[in-house]
Amino acid sequence: MTQSLDHPEEGAQPRSMFANPSLLLLMTGALIGVNFPLGKIAGDAGISPILWAMIPSLGVAALMLPVLVMRRGLQRPDRTLARFSVIAGLVSYVIPNVILFAVIPHAGAGYMGLMFAQSPVFTLAFSALLGLKTPNRLGLAGIAVGLTGAAIVSLTRGAAPDAPDLFWIVAGFAVPVALAVGNVYRTIAWPENTSPDALAFWSHGAAIIAFVALLFLVEGTVPLASLAAVPGSALLQAVAAAATFPLFFRLQHLGGPVLLSQIGYVAASVGLVIATFLLDERYSLATWAGALVIAVGIALTVMAQRRT
Repeated sequence: MTQSLDHPEEGAQPRSMFANPSLLLLMTGALIGVNFPLGKIAGDAGISPILWAMIPSLGVAALMLPVLVMRRGLQRPDRTLARFSVIAGLVSYVIPNVILFAVIPHAGAGYMGLMFAQSPVFTLAFSALLGLKTPNRLGLAGIAVGLTGAAIVSLTRGAAPDAPDLFWIVAGFAVPVALAVGNVYRTIAWPENTSPDALAFWSHGAAIIAFVALLFLVEGTVPLASLAAVPGSALLQAVAAAATFPLFFRLQHLGGPVLLSQIGYVAASVGLVIATFLLDERYSLATWAGALVIAVGIALTVMAQRRT
């Protein structure tokens, strides 16, 4: 991957909000934050976690296909693009989303959103190990503050009277690890001369194939009829994902893996608020204090990006 794919050239000025990493960070994180309460609704309705995890990929593929056809950007994947799509689809979407939606009914939408917020720390660690560019001191401070907030939330949630079983709390940590691996992999393996929209389409297309195979393996069928129990939520999940991932890949293209990973902080805050006010989940004042610390981490991250 060329340097320009990892970070924009120094001195380059964003020409629109879709080329502004800070705005992309906030928009992408807010859209992803909608996933957590929707996942709770699906879990309460008995929808298969695998099927529900497939809906975002279906939404992205359905949106991007006509866009790429109209732009004549639907190139047939070569070996490099096919390998990227399969690995990125499995690590970035299949593994974390299946775990996420399996754990949400047990641990709560707000809590899993905050587990999602720990991906920046793992992404930073993996990036440093591989010699990728890391944030400046203010950016590192933002990550550290965000991690502190996430730790406060985890500890207070685990000590609450209605805390989930330890198994589900521990399982939640697999989500940020998988996300971090995906963030770094997409950066180091980004195919040259391939648009973010094409990468979004093909990687989600590969994920759909994996989801269908998993459904036949685990459940013996693809139970699409079960979505009739929550049609509005399923449609909203697909639309939110379709709006998210073109922004997601542009953010990766401009900001690199560490900045991208910090959508977790934004998503966690949005998910916690929605889960509280719409799903009637209840969290202690200490948990909300942790969420406030996460918000401070987001602010520092945005400030660091603006300075860069």
